[in-house]
Amino acid sequence: MVLSIARESPRQDDVITLIRQSDALMQSLYPAESNHLVDIDSLAQPHVHLLVAREDGRALGCGAFVLGTDGQAEMKRVFVAPVARGKGIARAILEALERAAAQQGVTLMQLETGIRQPEAIALYRKFGYVERGPFGSYQPDPLSLFMEKQF
Repeated sequence: MVLSIARESPRQDDVITLIRQSDALMQSLYPAESNHLVDIDSLAQPHVHLLVAREDGRALGCGAFVLGTDGQAEMKRVFVAPVARGKGIARAILEALERAAAQQGVTLMQLETGIRQPEAIALYRKFGYVERGPFGSYQPDPLSLFMEKQF
């Protein structure tokens, strides 16, 4: 198994499939008003860095960050296909996202995740993310957990 993680365009069939799988999962867990999904067009913007994890050319996971101002970025769309879970791909994606963000001058990474995703929350905590209040345009939501990490 050779896993590669690189910045790619979201406008590829296999990446669109990953995003759709992520959408379906989020829609099964949360009501529409608690889903803060970024669409393909938004992911294709120049200030968004989408990384795709591939094994033997197959897209198995992805993650992105949206560059903000003053060294801030927001992590979005971290997802691993169900068939590829348990192989450390999410960890590898987070490591790659943090490296790429640091190279872009990011010193504060923020994220919003849902409370019904204990594995994701545990991974973020393991990486040093701590809980905080809503940021940016987010409003308080009992189904959302807001986290951040200083680099």
